Amino acid sequence: MNVINPATGELLATLQEDTASTLIQKYELLKEAQPQWAAESLEQRIAVLQRFEQLLQQHTERLAAVLTSEVGKPLQQSVNEINGARSRIQWLTSHAAAYLQPEVMTSTDTLEERIVYEPLGVIGNISAWNYPYLVGVNVFVPALLAGNAVLYKPSEFASLTGLEIGRLLYEAGVPEHVFQVAIGGGSTGEGMLELPLSGYFFTGSYKTGQYIYEKVAPKMVPCQCELGGKDPLYVADDVADVAAVAAATADGAFYNNGQSCCAVERIYVQEKIYDAYVEAFVKEVKSWKMGLPTEPGVYIGALTRPAQIELLSHQIADARAKGASVLTGGEAVHGPGNYFEPTVLVNVNHSMDLMREESFGPIIGIMKVKDDAEAIRQMADTQYGLTAAVYSSSAGRAQQILAQLNTGTGYWNCCDRVSAALPWSGRGHSGFGATLSHAGLRAFTHPKAYHLRK
Repeated sequence: MNVINPATGELLATLQEDTASTLIQKYELLKEAQPQWAAESLEQRIAVLQRFEQLLQQHTERLAAVLTSEVGKPLQQSVNEINGARSRIQWLTSHAAAYLQPEVMTSTDTLEERIVYEPLGVIGNISAWNYPYLVGVNVFVPALLAGNAVLYKPSEFASLTGLEIGRLLYEAGVPEHVFQVAIGGGSTGEGMLELPLSGYFFTGSYKTGQYIYEKVAPKMVPCQCELGGKDPLYVADDVADVAAVAAATADGAFYNNGQSCCAVERIYVQEKIYDAYVEAFVKEVKSWKMGLPTEPGVYIGALTRPAQIELLSHQIADARAKGASVLTGGEAVHGPGNYFEPTVLVNVNHSMDLMREESFGPIIGIMKVKDDAEAIRQMADTQYGLTAAVYSSSAGRAQQILAQLNTGTGYWNCCDRVSAALPWSGRGHSGFGATLSHAGLRAFTHPKAYHLRK
């Protein structure tokens, strides 16, 4: 399998893909080693993952360079991602004892009722390329803390980073037979679905998640799918500074080239401030530098997947055919690398793919709405349910709007944000289950009830 730099087209490495037989071998090693890892004290497992976080800090510069070379994001954004992953590890390791230790629910002279959180066993983690450190840490860190062994498949577009993660975990003290890296694309993922794993944790698209869920269902084991979004954002007419809101929400839409499941994907603006907002938004987008992700000051780097260019071009053509106007951008950049101009469209509506299907790229549609009621109707018109955001000077107004939307996360005066203290979960086509927070720590366990008569 060739690893290609999406910014230059350069061949970075050629890796050997796992086969059905090597996956079975890795599974057998994990199955044999997992009980011993689970028998280690929770304090020992916490200490190992804390060392992993420290190693990430020590090697940030080198790891960021590798990440940028294979996914195309600007170097500073790669540094930001690694630092964000470290922050999540710090939260998970500092709270693991509180949520994974046995809980005594009732204790009397004659009876004790206790919950013990037992590991699932050997779990499969099929991860994503857009934030390999962040979405990886969401799964394999709590899984390891809970005493599981992990068969980890990084995306084929982030395989070098996946191998770096494995090396640092081993250096931190995770036994090699407790964490195994599986290399390859769809066929490797398919091979993992054939294994008798104790749970499957996938991050990726709705269609792939649906396929995995169908394949795993007969096994009757946990299967958690963190999928995409068509995340809406509403700017109410009472915001204090329209230009500042425009700049912040543009960043929410285009950071990491829009390649984020929680990136803003459609914007609704109250008609009284619509013109001022659009003008400021386009001004912000035009101010960004696009180029090689290793160059200083670059905000828009290369798209990771060349196939995304075709999808974005289709969405723009479809929107234009149905009456939309492009205010800036709209074209792929010819030459080496996967580059697409950051694109802003207006005169959009929900007959357009741009406003209904996940874009996952540097493209946004901005729609004028009359009032809060129309904004709620438009924001709710989706099969996805990951995040929704409202910008308003009124907390009550924003919360009243967010309460009516079927999403896993609601934002007031912010967007495109994740906190380790809060569950990260989707609804509808955005998936189900939760990572992060106490819910994410316990997602990798079986709660066992003990009724102890004294």
